[in-house]
Amino acid sequence: MPDLRRGVLFGVAAYTMWGLFPLYWPLLKPSGAVEILAHRMVWSLVAVGAVLVVRRHWSWIRELARQPRKLALLTLAAIVVTINWGTYIYAVNTGHVVESALGYFINPLVSVLFGVVLLRERLRPLQWAAVGFGAVAVLVLTLDYGRLPWIALTLAVSFGVYGLVKKKANVAATEGLAVETLVLLLPALGYLVFLRASGEETFPHQGVGHAVLLVGAGIVTAVPLICFGAAAIRVPLSTIGLLQYIAPILQFACGVLIAKETMPPSRWIGFSIVWLALAIFTYDSIRAARAAARIRRSARTLDHVVT
Repeated sequence: MPDLRRGVLFGVAAYTMWGLFPLYWPLLKPSGAVEILAHRMVWSLVAVGAVLVVRRHWSWIRELARQPRKLALLTLAAIVVTINWGTYIYAVNTGHVVESALGYFINPLVSVLFGVVLLRERLRPLQWAAVGFGAVAVLVLTLDYGRLPWIALTLAVSFGVYGLVKKKANVAATEGLAVETLVLLLPALGYLVFLRASGEETFPHQGVGHAVLLVGAGIVTAVPLICFGAAAIRVPLSTIGLLQYIAPILQFACGVLIAKETMPPSRWIGFSIVWLALAIFTYDSIRAARAAARIRRSARTLDHVVT
């Protein structure tokens, strides 16, 4: 199988699994969101550790230990992803699947804003139009919900910050996740010990099936991240940008079709504006990628003629 096609399949697998997460977290009730989050942290480290053992890949530890800046960035990434994971689990288990999908729909627009504010990037006119429509959509949905869609905004901003920090750290997906979950291990274990001491822990008291599902939280966290890492090194960034819409589309479908969440007309209007913004953003990204490819081809042709 060609490497590009393999990468696309890895990407589709990753985003499909992320998109189906709303079907998994409700299975862990009566565990609360924070307890599920703590187990997710612990068992993710176990799952990633198992992958590293199979690969016998440990040389990166010594190299990373000599780079305190990268360790600091991964620590920050661990904190931000904890906020993202916790908010998402809370959203799904309290009947806000559609709002969580909104967060991942607007995430690309948030990332563009980060580029302007933090990286001093200049936006093209269509990118500004997409961001503007995204802001209008948030306003419409704020009026619809009667409050700021804080779950969506928290998910979009936290995942945007996480992506930015991970880009700055420049550490492979599996190794980065290993460090992040190791940073989170002590707080997670401390919370689980607290739950056990207070008699509120559900892990050993809800049956074998429930315990297996809690352990599985680590696997369903690690596997899509590893698939995403495999896709990222094989697939152009523009293709990854298109594949990322798989997850919120599936999340939205889970919320509307399976969880039967209410979608009044005003909410449909808000989401339609978001989708219009994303259509403009995607069109502009594809057009820019093609223009850049033409420039590279022209440059290669010119070099060949000169030589």
